[in-house]
Amino acid sequence: MELHFSTTLLKFKPPLSLFSPTTSLSLTSTTPLLLEPKKCFSNLRTLSYSRQFFLPQHASHRNLTQFTASASTVSVDSTKDRLPADVEVTETEEPNSRVRLSVEVPAVVCEDCYQRVIREFTKLTKIPGFRPGKVPEDVLINHVGRKNIQKAVVESILKRTLPHAMSSVSGRALNDSIRIITKFSVMEETYSSTKSLRYDLIVDVAPEVKWIPEDGYKNLKIVVEIDSDIDAQRASEQELKRRYKSLGLLRIVTDRGLQIGDVAVLDISATTIDQDESNVQKIPSAETKGFHFDTEDGDKVLPGFLDSIIGIRQGETMSFPLIFPESWRQENLRGVHAQFTVECKELFYRELPELNNSLAENLLPGCTTLEQVKESLLQRCLEVEQTAKEQATDNAILDQLRKMTEVDIPQSLFEEQGRQLYGAQLLEMQAKMNLSKEQLASLSSPKAVNEYLESQKENIKSMIKQNLAVGDIFRRENLEFPTAELVKEVENSISEFKLHKQEYDEERIREQVQEVLEGAKVLEWLREHAEIQYKTR
Repeated sequence: MELHFSTTLLKFKPPLSLFSPTTSLSLTSTTPLLLEPKKCFSNLRTLSYSRQFFLPQHASHRNLTQFTASASTVSVDSTKDRLPADVEVTETEEPNSRVRLSVEVPAVVCEDCYQRVIREFTKLTKIPGFRPGKVPEDVLINHVGRKNIQKAVVESILKRTLPHAMSSVSGRALNDSIRIITKFSVMEETYSSTKSLRYDLIVDVAPEVKWIPEDGYKNLKIVVEIDSDIDAQRASEQELKRRYKSLGLLRIVTDRGLQIGDVAVLDISATTIDQDESNVQKIPSAETKGFHFDTEDGDKVLPGFLDSIIGIRQGETMSFPLIFPESWRQENLRGVHAQFTVECKELFYRELPELNNSLAENLLPGCTTLEQVKESLLQRCLEVEQTAKEQATDNAILDQLRKMTEVDIPQSLFEEQGRQLYGAQLLEMQAKMNLSKEQLASLSSPKAVNEYLESQKENIKSMIKQNLAVGDIFRRENLEFPTAELVKEVENSISEFKLHKQEYDEERIREQVQEVLEGAKVLEWLREHAEIQYKTR
């Protein structure tokens, strides 16, 4: 089985629909007078081990109660109480890795629970004229109420029999996924009329990973396509050019129109083209004011845009038609005929110093020659190139694992994973935007969370399948990692929580760190055993 997987290092995302999804590589935090601030090299380096199958780090731990869902409505005490007779349990497999357990509780067990309840009430109830623990049963029932006694008996039966009922799915049941589906009022009626009890419960169990073909992961054949923009040599040359341009001065153009090499400040708007003028609509994503456009980035814009504004002068307005190509990243604009209106507010040309060794320190601090600058930038770009290559390889492997597996995903697992991801996103938004309490309350409402789960359903399911496939391979191949590494990573994670003064669940942290380490070990194993071919496009 072969998979063709294409990737780019980072997608360039300008604010306008005007610009095409070309890859842009920037290695410094300096922001040129370009389309928008680009990703810096220090950020790119963090990509090296961010595997997409990993559970969200830190931000998604269960201490975030407003984002984390429990799949259960009933908690079960795992301690088994001795019963005077066995309960009868019928197990029925249901879709989505769910099991229905039909539980029959014999009358002798119900009577034992009734006697326990009576003894408890006798100890706790104070009735005038009777010593504690010496209240006759009929007087006690009249005082407490037959309905309350009956309710307490049913609760006692459930508490004592649930651990026994769960024995058949022990080791398979997912935490906090048990739900009793028989109405309490129905159980009360059954007990009242028969002095026995019957109830149904459902529980999510660990899903089975089915490989197609069996053990297919052992013979992966993957073709990884790498965009040419990731090429380190090309990227380093582009970065040197960008840095060099940033050292120049912008001079106002007064005696001519726009030409290649200039920087223009533009107001841009666009509408659809339609013979029926009533159907003409604005294209909001193509509208901007005061946009700084470097003509040397003409290959990053809508085809034909740069050619259409060549010659435009300061204060002049041009209008021209363009067609969005079928490959455009915004699907709703593909093939759309648009009328663009562009006003040139300001026009500049660059006055650049001579490119020689005297500029080395300004181009890259610590360098004394131009050759040193080139070598240093190339080395950094080689690191980024390797990171991108590893990331593309891992993504390709994970994507193929997903396609080779069938998993019946339990709803409780889907909701937990989805809510963790949503919680991580909210924390990231909070860190960047400093959301108010009202905004957080709105974004963390049940409606907002459910909308996220619905909109991201396929992505969440894909991630779960990848997680489960990786875990299955780890067990099948008896892979291991050093315990010291687990301890160290757990300590680092806890330190992060303490640093940010956040609550944390150490056991949950340990679980997530273990999953991360298992995933890294599996990917390492798969890369060693897979047939991987790289192609540059």
